[in-house]
Amino acid sequence: MPHTNNSPTLPGKPPAIKAVLFDLDDTLWPIGPVIARAEQLLFEWLVENAPAVTQQSSIDSLRQRRMDLAATNPALRIDLWKLRHAVLTEVFAGVGEDVRKVDAAMEVFSEARHAVTPFADVQPALARLQSRVLLGTVSNGFADLGKIGLAQHFQTSIAAHRFGRAKPDPAIFHAACTALNVAPEETVYAGDDPLLDVAGAQQAGLQAVWINRFDRVLPDGITAQASFTSLHELEAWLEQTNAR
Repeated sequence: MPHTNNSPTLPGKPPAIKAVLFDLDDTLWPIGPVIARAEQLLFEWLVENAPAVTQQSSIDSLRQRRMDLAATNPALRIDLWKLRHAVLTEVFAGVGEDVRKVDAAMEVFSEARHAVTPFADVQPALARLQSRVLLGTVSNGFADLGKIGLAQHFQTSIAAHRFGRAKPDPAIFHAACTALNVAPEETVYAGDDPLLDVAGAQQAGLQAVWINRFDRVLPDGITAQASFTSLHELEAWLEQTNAR
């Protein structure tokens, strides 16, 4: 269990927020166009280097194969890199292409996958927030924050494929709280996914705020502590909340 803070609080007053944990994709940067470009660049590489694959498969059919494999292999739902690698290996083998090329193919995809552009508010907001609260990330993806240029803002970063469990499992949220030496109730999770991020964090005992950058509506039955369209709004809310 995470370390709990024993400092006294007034009866009925919620504990001060000491840490903020962030989701990554579609919270700190838009991911849809990045994945589309990465898959296109990978396919173009396959045309040149493994033509038998592209004669039998399309971007859409490869995506369907990943969905089918993930449905039958829960471990691969946690490690999306392995999922892509496994499908490419199957496809290469099935058409007689050299499976040793799969690692090179994944390098092409991974490099493009990391070519993200953070939303304009992210860098300045994180720079200010890290002087006020502890910061961390909890993600089901395999983004490398060092490659992206954001690692310096976070005291801990936990990825599902390394941890072995994925959101909304409470264990991955608790691991981040433990790493920061804060209790769940002293921690806010900020993310875009209503089920994985908002409901998942709340079920783990954290507060949850919804980062709604795309003008969506929360599903019935899910209520965040607050909803924001930018990290600037999150900053203001944190200041107000901790001033109470």
